[in-house]
Amino acid sequence: MDDLLITGKQVDVMDHIENIILRHSKRGMQKLRPYLDSQYCGIAAQEIMAWKRGIVFLTTGFYVAGFPETDGPAGTVVVAEVLSKMGFKPIIVTESAYAKLFEIRGFEVVPIEVGDETAYCRQLIMRYHPVGMISIERCGINNKNDYQNMRGISIREHNAPADILFSIASEYSIKTVAVGDGGNEIGMGVVADIIEKELSLIPCKVPVDFLVIASVSNWGAYGIAAYLSIMAGQLLMPEYSWIASYIEETVAIGSVDGVTHEQVPHVDGFDESVEQEIVEALINEVQLNIAAGTNKKASV
Repeated sequence: MDDLLITGKQVDVMDHIENIILRHSKRGMQKLRPYLDSQYCGIAAQEIMAWKRGIVFLTTGFYVAGFPETDGPAGTVVVAEVLSKMGFKPIIVTESAYAKLFEIRGFEVVPIEVGDETAYCRQLIMRYHPVGMISIERCGINNKNDYQNMRGISIREHNAPADILFSIASEYSIKTVAVGDGGNEIGMGVVADIIEKELSLIPCKVPVDFLVIASVSNWGAYGIAAYLSIMAGQLLMPEYSWIASYIEETVAIGSVDGVTHEQVPHVDGFDESVEQEIVEALINEVQLNIAAGTNKKASV
C-alpha cells in the first residue's frame, strides 16, 4: 500500500512511525517486518478509523511473577483515550484483578477470568456488539494448547482466555487488530511460521486481521494513536507527561517491569528516558504532518 487515506486526501507516509516503534529492538521484531506491509501500523489505524462508531473491545494484561506488567496497560489507555475522542466507547476486557489499572482513568472494564470458555465470550459479543476488537500485549494460546511467557513457562493458571474473542470475531463480522512485541501475543498467528523459524519460540496461533509489531507493545499502541491523530488532523494522543504519570500510577497499584520484574516505572527493561524519546518522536511526526496540511503530500 503506497498511500494512506487521511481526512479524505491521499497522504504519502514514509514509514517513519513504523521506524520509531521498532527502535531499540531486542527481541527480533525487525525480522518480521519484511513479511508485513511497510506501513502496517498505518493500515491498522486506517481500519480503526473506518469502523462505525460504537463499542470497541480492548484487551491487555500480561501476568509476570504474580503481577501485571507495565507493558500493555499504558498503550491500551492511550488508544482508549484517542478512541473516546473519536466518538467510540472503549471497553477493556481483562481479569477483574487488573480492573483498577483502567478504572483510575475512567474506563469501563468487563471481566474475563481463568476458566471462562467460548460460550462466555459469545455472550460478551452478543451483549455489547463491539464494532471492533484491539489486543495490546496479551498472551494468546499456542499450538501446545498453552499460554506461555517468553521463557516458555506456562501462565495458563493466571491468563484468562481473552484470545477466544479474537478467534471467533470473524463469525460476527468483527475486524480485529493486535499489537505484540515478542511472538506469544494475540495476533502473532499471522506470522506464526516465521516466528518459529526466525525467533525459535512457540508463537501464539491466534491471527488477527491487522497485526502491529513493535519493540515494545506500548510503542505500537502509541503508533496507532499517532496515525489516528494524523488522520483526524489533530493531536489526539496524550503528551508524554500524561503517559508517564499513568505508568507511575500502575506501578503504585502493583505493576512491574516485564523484564526485570522490578516495581519501577520502566517498560520491558527501558527506563523513562526511552519511553519519552519514543512518545515525543511520534508526537513530532504528528505535528509535522498536520502542519504540512492534507491538501498536499506530507511525509510521516
